[in-house]
Amino acid sequence: MNLKKQFMEGLITQNPVLVQVLGMCSTMAITTSFFNGLGMGISVLVILTLSNVIIAAMRKIIPDKIRIAMFIVVIAGFVTCVDLIIQAFVPALSESLGVFIPLIVVNCIILGRAEAFSYKNGIAASFWDGIFQGFGYTVVLLIMCIIREFLGAGTILGGLLEIGEDGQLAFGLGTAAGIQVLPEQFPIGMLTLPVGGFLVLGCLIALMQWALAKTKK
Repeated sequence: MNLKKQFMEGLITQNPVLVQVLGMCSTMAITTSFFNGLGMGISVLVILTLSNVIIAAMRKIIPDKIRIAMFIVVIAGFVTCVDLIIQAFVPALSESLGVFIPLIVVNCIILGRAEAFSYKNGIAASFWDGIFQGFGYTVVLLIMCIIREFLGAGTILGGLLEIGEDGQLAFGLGTAAGIQVLPEQFPIGMLTLPVGGFLVLGCLIALMQWALAKTKK
């Protein structure tokens, strides 16, 4: 088990979004505010890590013919738990993300790591794979959120912070409008729409591929 290699794969060389191109729907749909990206990223990281551990622990007793069905059952159990916890403690996040939390059950990132890694490796390696792959996914979400929110709405940290009427920073979990950085006439509103998600994601993928190709040379 090489933790440094696993970390670099999750963050860069095998990044689930920018290299493996998995989980595109949620990546483009919810990255309009920092709060959404952080919530979705942490949810996927937790579910991916726990699913990896359970699948790795059961891999020797799971019949090969029903492994995919078994993966979905395990993942669905953790998704249900995380969804209920979010509804109970962070209802604003549950309302904002909507159907994309339940859809984690069929998220290609989690199913892909279950098939490609945890079904073939031990518990410890699968645990760290879930942590690092989830971290890489979360980092990309946050980068996209920052770019789309800043250029599309002129704000930063939307859903977490805002400047109150008294001029002081106010914290609001899911209710804060964000800190206005650009004047309202300057932002490119198109970037907060679905087409903006495609544009930003395409640029990030192109930048990552250029960097990887340059590193190889």
